[in-house]
Amino acid sequence: MSVTAPVSRTHAGLASTLRISVMRLARRLRAERADETLTLSQLATLGTLDRHGRMTLGELAAHERVQPPSMTRIVSGLEERGLVVREPHETDRRLVIVRLTDEAAQLLTADRRRRDAWLARRLRDLSPEEHDALRRAVPVLEKLAAL
Repeated sequence: MSVTAPVSRTHAGLASTLRISVMRLARRLRAERADETLTLSQLATLGTLDRHGRMTLGELAAHERVQPPSMTRIVSGLEERGLVVREPHETDRRLVIVRLTDEAAQLLTADRRRRDAWLARRLRDLSPEEHDALRRAVPVLEKLAAL
C-alpha cells in the first residue's frame, strides 16, 4: 500500500489501513533505539517503571500483560545489566519491589531524545495542515491505545 493510498470508508478498511500505518511507524521508531542490546520487552518494562514508579513483579507483569515468570526473567536480565534493583517490600516480605537505577533513567532519556529527534525531523517535511491533522489524531490514538 502506498503512503498516499486513500483511507477506506469502512470500519474494517480503516482498521487495516491504520494498523499498517501504525506498525510501520512503530518499526521505524524502534530502529532509532539508543541501545539495541535491550529487548523490546526490557525496554517496555523500563518505560513502565519510569512512568509509574516502583512496582512489584506482579504489578509489572500486569502492566506489561505478561505472565509473572516472564516478568521475573525480564527483570533478572535488567538487574544483571544494572538497570533495575530489587528491594524488599516495606510491609510484605513475600513481595519484591523493582525500581529503576540512575543508569536506566539516563538510558531512557537518551533513547527518547533520539526517537523524538528522528520524528521531529520527519515532521518538518509535513505541511501545516498535516501537522494539524496529527495534533487532532493524538487524543484519538491515545484513546484507542487505552481501550
